Amino acid sequence: MSNASELPGTAVVPLPSVTWLQPSLLPVTPTVPAGPQMDHLGNGSQGAPKLFLTTSLARGVSGVFVWAAVVLTCHQIYLHLRSYTVPNEQRYIIRLLFIVPIYAFDSWLSLLFLGGHQYYVYFDSVRDCYEAFVIYSFLSLCFQYLGGESAIMAEIRGKPIKSSCFYGTCCLQGMSYSIGFLRFCKQATLQFCIVKPAMAALTIVLQAFGKYHDGDFNIRSGYLYITLVYNVSVSLALYALCLFYFATRELLRPFEPVLKFLTIKAVIFLSFWQGMLLAILEKCEVIPEVQAIGVGAGTLAAGYQNFIICIEMLFASIALRYAFTCQVYSEKKENSPVSPAPMVSISSGLKETMSPQDIVQDAIHNFSPTYQQYTQQATQEVPGPGPHAGPMDGGRRSRGVEKTMLIPAEDL
Repeated sequence: MSNASELPGTAVVPLPSVTWLQPSLLPVTPTVPAGPQMDHLGNGSQGAPKLFLTTSLARGVSGVFVWAAVVLTCHQIYLHLRSYTVPNEQRYIIRLLFIVPIYAFDSWLSLLFLGGHQYYVYFDSVRDCYEAFVIYSFLSLCFQYLGGESAIMAEIRGKPIKSSCFYGTCCLQGMSYSIGFLRFCKQATLQFCIVKPAMAALTIVLQAFGKYHDGDFNIRSGYLYITLVYNVSVSLALYALCLFYFATRELLRPFEPVLKFLTIKAVIFLSFWQGMLLAILEKCEVIPEVQAIGVGAGTLAAGYQNFIICIEMLFASIALRYAFTCQVYSEKKENSPVSPAPMVSISSGLKETMSPQDIVQDAIHNFSPTYQQYTQQATQEVPGPGPHAGPMDGGRRSRGVEKTMLIPAEDL
């Protein structure tokens, strides 16, 4: 067959042989806009640089430390509830111990949800509110150890305040201890209990309106002003605790207060300033930004803060285990002739422990304009063992007589 049809009256012209190239079947690659791809949590895709905080290694290591801390602390809480023989003291001890599970879980969840969305702000609000609860509980525990305000005043009233730059009493030279001094310590602690939750709620509101970004020190950002208020409030509370310890350190010596003070201060105050330092380091570009994973300003520093807290909580749980041992209360229970049912005792003790009624009443009393004379809140020691008798070990003082002392109004 020829290449062309033969028509009458036309010349046959041979056509050249043409070889047609067959198109190869190549995969069609869709056009992807420039920039990193994000998953639903804001983490980078496989092609984007992987941040250590979002890796399985970081989450696994932090999870191991968190669960170890939680198990140790919950076991100690269980031991205190099982030997709930001195409610006036153990109520505050259990509140202090709960800071480890709350801090650990809060930081771990914040780390798991690290990404473009600042979910950790909502988790941290819970932690902030409980911080205030812990500070009040610690000071109240010290008051209970010593028998109440009037019992403390019976020991220190009228004594001159020694000048010390380390404890910040150099500006109080020439003054003496009075009931007003104890009231200031309480008020400075209670103001932190008010400011901390209020700032946490304000943070959530500003976050919802896009006016709050961690690490953003711009004058138009709410972070700058909230951080300033936090610093003033937390510094005042820390100063009050230092003043109280300086005034009563000899009275508190039988209760081994140094480890208790250092542990609580480290968990509450150092963790706050640790987070602030990380935010400043990120702002100064010491911590490089990783835009590839969609993490905004301050979020990366908050992520490292949460990772560090997860690690630190295990060591905090060990320190608290030695600082607030349950041994003395267990011995008291063994000497008690009658013990309530274990589960009933544990559930009722836990319910009493977590009730915020005492902090509300104390705040109303200390900030009331009708604040008048104090009546001693003495702890009565009943002869012989009993379910509510105070622990007696080594150097602990016996409070065998209930006293009532009125502080003159001119000392207020």
